[in-house]
Amino acid sequence: MKVSVVIPVFNEEKHLSYCLKSLKNQELKADEIIIVDNNCTDQSILIAKEYKVRIVKEKKQGMIFARNCGFNAAKYDIIARCDADTILPKNWIKTIKENFKDNKIDALSGLVILYNHWLFKNTVFPKLYFKIMKLLLKHDVLAGPGMALTKKIWQKVKNGVCLNDEKVHEDIDLSIHIAKYGQIKFDPNFIIYVSARRIKHNPLSFFIEYPIRTMKTIKAHRT
Repeated sequence: MKVSVVIPVFNEEKHLSYCLKSLKNQELKADEIIIVDNNCTDQSILIAKEYKVRIVKEKKQGMIFARNCGFNAAKYDIIARCDADTILPKNWIKTIKENFKDNKIDALSGLVILYNHWLFKNTVFPKLYFKIMKLLLKHDVLAGPGMALTKKIWQKVKNGVCLNDEKVHEDIDLSIHIAKYGQIKFDPNFIIYVSARRIKHNPLSFFIEYPIRTMKTIKAHRT
């Protein structure tokens, strides 16, 4: 079983090296790492070139376009994705491979911990979020900053996912599409650590806009 890791990147020079170092230090190495250059104008791509990665270009701006480009470029049967400001525990790839030994699993989700925020640097709120989402949707959901899925399930859903970042939460939209065809597994031991910059930069967006967009995403799939 081989794993492709996809990292969408737009001007991430402050964080990218920490993410790539954490991938380099994995107990089991990724079989390929794909950096999706989403029109970077800073030093991100120069930093990426210092590591053993494959760089692809996506000219259409936006997380969804960058994610899709990386997923489509992936060579291997398991596609993992992480954000450029994540720090991955040493067993991240190992946990992915262990979970996908179960052929019934089509996608894998786990806890997102904000390592530099006093309120969210524990597992209480992430666990609560996943419980609420499962109650609402009747299935587990993926976490945008860190997830994994089979290439097979991506081929089934890629032409149906929403392409407008402003209308949906891309990870929830992807989850709903995957759940139509297969199974998403939530593993509390599949953990990533991500920067709290989104909250610090725009707390109103995080606490108000994100939940509103989440409910819009759910409603759109029910109509």
